[in-house]
Amino acid sequence: MTGERDLRTLLRGMRPELRSGRYVYVTLPDGDVPAGVTPVITVSEREGLTLVVPEPEAVATGLEYHFVAGWITLRVHSALEAVGLTAAVALALTDAGISCNVVAGFHHDHLFVPYARATEAVRVLDALAAESG
Repeated sequence: MTGERDLRTLLRGMRPELRSGRYVYVTLPDGDVPAGVTPVITVSEREGLTLVVPEPEAVATGLEYHFVAGWITLRVHSALEAVGLTAAVALALTDAGISCNVVAGFHHDHLFVPYARATEAVRVLDALAAESG
């Protein structure tokens, strides 16, 4: 099944979903993921392994973490080669003064926004979807 490529269709069909919980960014220079840590995102960089993990797991394992985030999934199935969705979402959140870290999965885009503003971010995205209809 291929994803959607039309920007207007993507925006109209975003259906942002705020996942429960608090998520944090962790970096592991040696790349060894401790037992008890189940990353939701993993990025390998020259400087080490970056993980996004549920905050309770970072606390329980003593990992130093940064940026407490809310996790929003855009439930539209976007094609990896679709143009403009990330830019449109980032612009709407920028206009609201909300930072956003975007990760593309095969089926969906995932946004990590400041936890304290996650509900507001969903409202901004819902308004963007409504404007695109």
